[in-house]
Amino acid sequence: MSALHTTSTIYSWRHLPSWMLLAFAGGGVNAGALLACQRFVSHVTGTATRVGIDAGKPILFLDYALVLGCFLVGAMTSVLAIQGRRARGKEPLWALPLVLVAMVLLLASFLGWRGAFGPFGSTVETPGDFFLLSILSFAMGLQNATVSTSTGLAVRTTHMTGPTSDLGVHLATAYFEQGESRRAALRGAGLRGLKLVSFIAGGVAAIPLASRFQYFCFAAPAVAVLLGAALSFVPAWSPNDLGPLPRTT
Repeated sequence: MSALHTTSTIYSWRHLPSWMLLAFAGGGVNAGALLACQRFVSHVTGTATRVGIDAGKPILFLDYALVLGCFLVGAMTSVLAIQGRRARGKEPLWALPLVLVAMVLLLASFLGWRGAFGPFGSTVETPGDFFLLSILSFAMGLQNATVSTSTGLAVRTTHMTGPTSDLGVHLATAYFEQGESRRAALRGAGLRGLKLVSFIAGGVAAIPLASRFQYFCFAAPAVAVLLGAALSFVPAWSPNDLGPLPRTT
């Protein structure tokens, strides 16, 4: 499976804003879900934990398993959409899955406004809550797989456990290494640090947006995803226009 981005483009000034925008969207969706129905959604760890906790409660077990399955289906859909065209001898539409992510988030906003999920912020583990979580989980699986496959598994934007672990590894590596190895470790640490800050910023932004617009708070992550797609996933605009980050001495 070929990637759209390589090391030279992943760390370029042109594309760094995209990873930040997409991490911002992941944080915004996760916080929005928590504010809407008291459950996180953008990372599988929490959902898988709920599946285990509720193993003795068949209805809740199946509900959380559905949310987990939707993330998996979203990831599969990303690969099918991108690599399916390649298998037919056509150029992959790298931006297509991210456009679909934005559409799904806007659909969640609209359905919430129409009352499909119940009152915003006042229910937990109702059918409406699991409907919302399933939609958002599909979108996050779609986003995570798209960014991951397009960067050769180097960038992930819907959860921060792996990136934060990588941040620690890169910082420790930079302490011991010298020369190009140290500069590469610092570039890696910088990228992971920016993603972590952006994810947190998405959560911060979700608070006033949810307070005022309720389910329409998911429109902000949708816009961030579209901007990231436009910057870094339209092949005619890629890969690198501005060059890599300057080396750290």
